[in-house]
Amino acid sequence: MTSDIILKYFPDLSVQQCAQVEMLPELYNLWNSQINVISRKDIDLLYERHVLHSIGIAKVMQFLPGEHVLDVGTGGGFPGIPLAILFPETQFHLVDSIGKKIKVVQEVAKALGLTNVAASHLRAEQLDKKFDFVVSRAVTQLKDFYPWVRGKFNKQSKNTLPNGILYLKGGDLEEEIKESGLKVQQYHLKDYFTEEFFETKQVIYVKG
Repeated sequence: MTSDIILKYFPDLSVQQCAQVEMLPELYNLWNSQINVISRKDIDLLYERHVLHSIGIAKVMQFLPGEHVLDVGTGGGFPGIPLAILFPETQFHLVDSIGKKIKVVQEVAKALGLTNVAASHLRAEQLDKKFDFVVSRAVTQLKDFYPWVRGKFNKQSKNTLPNGILYLKGGDLEEEIKESGLKVQQYHLKDYFTEEFFETKQVIYVKG
């Protein structure tokens, strides 16, 4: 497993960012053997299926210094940890309802020296804070996800897209989007990445 796939699409990483990316497989192998946060078949494809997939969001949105991003249902830290590496001056708050997973996130962030990551064992609805963006990776259907984060957005937008949700989803989403009743913008990751894995993967943007 090699980090070349990351540098192929993000060639401008700093020396420190490259070092942090290189550390990910060892850290996740270590923690995955104790607390299963990544499926066994995927751990060998960590860079493609987890790291690159997470930072696919960066092809749609470049987070700004000082912005606050909430990662809902982060699991072992995706997409939050790779995004925090990519945007060291943006603050990321990663939440999950499973405490063991948040322990992994905290330990990985600490080992990587990420000072822009906070991780909490709670549900998004319990957070009494406002954010510029909410990110997540296929936690649930859009119609169920949106109510969890409604009202959690800062009113003032500074970025290229107004504050809102950037949701990583895969497959045929036509029915799910229709059911949600939400107005969405779809960004197909196959337009940015050539690997077959990304053929049906999308970033769904919903204004907050």
